[in-house]
Amino acid sequence: MISTFIISLREYLEVFLIIGVFLGISKKLNIKKEKEIILASFIGIIISIILPIFVFVFSRQASRVLTKKNAEALESYLMIFSGFFIAYVVFSLHKFFVFHRSKEIIKSHQKLQQNIFDLSLFLTIIFFVVREGFEIALFTATTSLFFKFIENLFGLILGFFVSFVFGVLTYFGFLRFSINKVYKLTEFLIIILGASLVKNGLTELLEIYFDIDLKNILPIKLAFLPHQATFFGHLLKNNFGLQQDFSLIMLFIIASYFILVRILFLKKR
Repeated sequence: MISTFIISLREYLEVFLIIGVFLGISKKLNIKKEKEIILASFIGIIISIILPIFVFVFSRQASRVLTKKNAEALESYLMIFSGFFIAYVVFSLHKFFVFHRSKEIIKSHQKLQQNIFDLSLFLTIIFFVVREGFEIALFTATTSLFFKFIENLFGLILGFFVSFVFGVLTYFGFLRFSINKVYKLTEFLIIILGASLVKNGLTELLEIYFDIDLKNILPIKLAFLPHQATFFGHLLKNNFGLQQDFSLIMLFIIASYFILVRILFLKKR
């Protein structure tokens, strides 16, 4: 749920920033095309919400096909894969999407500034918004497997409404915030999520195939944390990699993931 919320918040913030820019140009230049822009944005938003919901439904159906015998092992493999996949798509593929979208937005702005608002520009705005929904669907394709459909849906809707509130307040000048700082925060949270997925996946695989329990290797008892059987304990373990029965080897796995992601993706930036 948290992973879906973070990703949807990040992507829908971009949606409302794009919409805000188009509305701002229309209003500033007295083009009076706000209704058309809002209509195109509304259509795009509906489609952008439907796309990840399809992914959540598919993930739910896929999880039902698994037998109890191989479910735990497959889940462990998917956790490890998801940990690295989410880092790749967010820090590598996302740059590719942003680069190409930026060029298209510039062309659309130039067209709007010339007081040209035709069907192609209407469809372009829809496309900009829908593409964010596609990115959410792509980014959550693997992590959504580990959560219930209602949890994924709640994270998606919550991310949408929080970003909507930010967008509205920013547009009307009631709120000023650095989009760069928001992105940095979400990047950090995504790295933590990826590290916890890899740590949890490796822990389960070693226990299934080699009967090695990582929590017993150089153990660190974090008694102040809630037990993993509780809601908050489960939340901490799945999304942040923290649990009562922690160990130095688990900390080493998390730290190694941070270093690897920095070397592969963040250092180049």
